[in-house]
Amino acid sequence: MNVNFGNVAKKYAQYRNDLPAELLESLKIRGINFNGKNVADLGSGTGVLSRAIYKEGATVIGVEPSVELIKEAKVIDKSVGVEINYVNTYAESTTLESNMFDYITVLRAWHWFDRQKTIEEIKRVLKDNGTLLIMDSGFMSKSKVITNTLEIVKAHMPNRRLKPAGSKAESKQLINSFPIEWFNEWKQNGFDLKETYKFEYTVSFSNEEWCGRVGSLSWLSGFDKSTQNNILDEIYRHLEKEFGDVKHNIQHGCYVTILNHL
Repeated sequence: MNVNFGNVAKKYAQYRNDLPAELLESLKIRGINFNGKNVADLGSGTGVLSRAIYKEGATVIGVEPSVELIKEAKVIDKSVGVEINYVNTYAESTTLESNMFDYITVLRAWHWFDRQKTIEEIKRVLKDNGTLLIMDSGFMSKSKVITNTLEIVKAHMPNRRLKPAGSKAESKQLINSFPIEWFNEWKQNGFDLKETYKFEYTVSFSNEEWCGRVGSLSWLSGFDKSTQNNILDEIYRHLEKEFGDVKHNIQHGCYVTILNHL
């Protein structure tokens, strides 16, 4: 099934803005200071990380291949008084100026990239001794809400299977949610692992909000709108029947790897 986040852009904009406040704080205590720095945010999506870094005083360029996601990002930016330049292209060929950026950031996107081409592009645009931040986040499959939801989605998938997103499906061993192969690739390309860490946080959803969140997932992006809506309606009816009109506190994990380019 093909992945096209443009198909779920509005839901992505509305329901995937769960950037935990702890993320920036965790980076600060590790010496990551964005103030006055040039940052390229690869796979910037609807700009959730780009905006957070901009508010820390950085000059940010978002690199995003989906026109639809950039459109949603600009709507949000305007509503909160933020000015970020977005480049509609791929992480593998950013068109950005060489040796320009203090930081390269990637949130919830590395598994969609051609990794070797992206690494070569990062080495081109990153300043000497610059820093690459690879970050991921997502809900943790412990609660009945998640288990039941995934069973419904799975029933609509080819072979009734849910594969890990992107290149994560190729790996059988993870470190803090990152395939172990990635660490070897980074090392072979001159990126020194400074630290990898994780923390947990909670996001609260109504039944409607939870369906919106599910609607933003890559698993649904390959379906047409009618099928997407049918799946989400089925999940909503199940939640109402099983749990009633309540808030669901869903545990999430946030995973960070800090790499310095030697």
